[in-house]
Amino acid sequence: MMMSEFLAPANWLKRNGGPRYVQLHRRLNEGIDQGLFKAGSSLPPEREIAAITDMSRVTVRKAIQALADDGIVVQKQGSGSFVASSAPQIEQSLSRLTSFSEDMARRGMVSSSVWLERGVFMPSPDEVMVLALSPEASVSRISRLRTADNKPMAIERASLSTQILPNPLLVKTSLYDVLDQAGLRPVRALQKISAINLEDQDAALLEVATGMAGLRIERTSYLPDGRVAEFTKSIYRGDAYNFVAELRLTKE
Repeated sequence: MMMSEFLAPANWLKRNGGPRYVQLHRRLNEGIDQGLFKAGSSLPPEREIAAITDMSRVTVRKAIQALADDGIVVQKQGSGSFVASSAPQIEQSLSRLTSFSEDMARRGMVSSSVWLERGVFMPSPDEVMVLALSPEASVSRISRLRTADNKPMAIERASLSTQILPNPLLVKTSLYDVLDQAGLRPVRALQKISAINLEDQDAALLEVATGMAGLRIERTSYLPDGRVAEFTKSIYRGDAYNFVAELRLTKE
């Protein structure tokens, strides 16, 4: 349903339904619950809502303020009103090498996955270089949407040599559990984190607005003998993760 149709007064405004700002507050809240206004997206400007609903901007402002008082939207000076995140806030240590499943279990949260891709493929140039593959080698790829308590949190796209993971279909939940059972669990990793704005496809998977802030993390993990075990490119919701690192003063 289009936003203008959803907010058209004939569809919801009732003569005996209470104050107009209360009814508008209720209607906007319904739009958020139904996903018309996604987490992280901005509400339409006051003047646009006023024009569609034939209400004064004062009435519209009172309705939005009530949403802000309820914690449903966040008002940003000079930028407008944004739908608050419904994702859990997670602090992730940068000093521990753990899997997503292990991280969520440690927090008492239930993790699950929606598979996007899983199989053996011809490697890309990046995979050949990072995984030290020969040009004729194959690569195992597993790509999935990771959720915590049914909330989409991250998109993981992992690549591994078929010598490390011959059969990617063995991965049901935790990749690191499968590697651990084979005696091939990584013991260290290098990570690069960069801020991004989520593009259409990734935003849709994470159930947030296109252009919302996100984090791109590239991780290369290594086995005890120095071989590369895994090359992962992940996209995390920017409103759900805080990455924490402990820094120590060293003497020169």
